[in-house]
Amino acid sequence: MTCSLMKLFHAADLHLDSPMRGLVAYEEAPIEELRLATRVALGNLVDTAVDEAANAVLLAGDIFDGDWPHYGTGVHFVSEMGRLREADIPVVIVTGNHDAESKLTKSLRLPANVHMLDTRKPQTVTFDELGLAVHGQGYATPAVVDDLSAGYPAPMADMINVGLLHTSADGRPGHERYAPCSVNALAQRGYDYWALGHIHRREVLSTEPPIVFPGNLQGRGLRETGAKGATLIEVAHDGTITFEHRTLDCVR
Repeated sequence: MTCSLMKLFHAADLHLDSPMRGLVAYEEAPIEELRLATRVALGNLVDTAVDEAANAVLLAGDIFDGDWPHYGTGVHFVSEMGRLREADIPVVIVTGNHDAESKLTKSLRLPANVHMLDTRKPQTVTFDELGLAVHGQGYATPAVVDDLSAGYPAPMADMINVGLLHTSADGRPGHERYAPCSVNALAQRGYDYWALGHIHRREVLSTEPPIVFPGNLQGRGLRETGAKGATLIEVAHDGTITFEHRTLDCVR
């Protein structure tokens, strides 16, 4: 069996500490378990990334569900990112419509392994020892209607290029049309993988190159059914990319 050169985890739409919509109204519902579900799912992602010796974790927006009701939400996220730092795993994040820069009034210092990409223009983070370049732009405000991907830079030579983007792509039922883009244009950009967020159902828009919505990490209501989790991306020594879903949720 061929050993992979690089392993990346791609997750999105954690909505940390968001309410489990409608479920807590049911008699005998495990309310405490439901309230903690998004935290447990995040812990499962971190555990799996550490166990798999991932080279990086990519988070494609909506880490939070909006402004935190209390600091505990942010403290918990920082703590989990700290566990990845201890395992020497970097994290690259773009903000989305729910955790846009203008919506969060509280902040905490993130560990040094966490790279929060710019909201004013596309930014590239490179990991030369891996041969990895991650390109992305976060949301400055919740309702971004421009095609952010149009400004992403050309791929860097001799690197695995990943585009990190919170988007409705070419439109998805039940989701606001934020940062709309053409799937064909993404494919023509020349990147090796597009790590998307915003759509809560796992969807593969293209396989060559892979353009993937991993779905949300934890279902949060009666309409978000089935196994939820993240995508494990493996890059072989010849540059071949394979990817698979890893189930990480704790409540269905």
